[in-house]
Amino acid sequence: MLGAEEMTAIWLSLRVALVATLVALPLAIWIAYLLARKTFPGKQLLNGVVHLPLVLPPVVTGYLLLVVFGTQAPVGRFLSETMGVTFAFRWTGAALAAGIMAFPLMVRAIRLGIEAVDPGLEEAAETLGSTRTRVFRTITLPLVLPGVFAGAVLGFAKALGEFGATITFVAAIPGETQTIPTAIYGLLQVPGSEPAVVGLVSVSIALAMGALLVSEWLARRMAKKLGRA
Repeated sequence: MLGAEEMTAIWLSLRVALVATLVALPLAIWIAYLLARKTFPGKQLLNGVVHLPLVLPPVVTGYLLLVVFGTQAPVGRFLSETMGVTFAFRWTGAALAAGIMAFPLMVRAIRLGIEAVDPGLEEAAETLGSTRTRVFRTITLPLVLPGVFAGAVLGFAKALGEFGATITFVAAIPGETQTIPTAIYGLLQVPGSEPAVVGLVSVSIALAMGALLVSEWLARRMAKKLGRA
């Protein structure tokens, strides 16, 4: 049985994951394009920084976010005083943490899609007078849209399941920052809460499996679109 608090955690998780994905997606597309098509000093360093959240313990990422965006941290104080934006212990902070943890998966999926596009198509368009921006908008992006959507779906699924960075940065405040993973963790500490735990676990599995199936379907669509399947 899922009570009001558990349903709130589910809806908050969906909200956090959706905002994290939508905000991170444009930057993920840009970074993926740079890594796939450009050569520049520090490229490998950028690649390492992008993928760092995948190998760092999530609590380390959460701690770094707290150091940078905490209410007493310089950046966090500046954003709060000048723009009225507060991340620490707010749902916006949960979205920030989820977006950072999901970002590497999004970049990787989109980068693979861009690398699968024949560069000759882009070069031919440029020789005909198209700018690089127009070539990307009219040729590259339409071809890799399934990859973009696949990356977005994977990022959304990762954001839904994010726990370590979130609980370190914004804690687990019911109705504000308590997502599905943090709600499950809290319920496990309460005797007799097994039905609620099972319900949240079932919802989590269903959402994750749905995202994976959609991602696989989009990947197949991209392969067919590029003539490789």
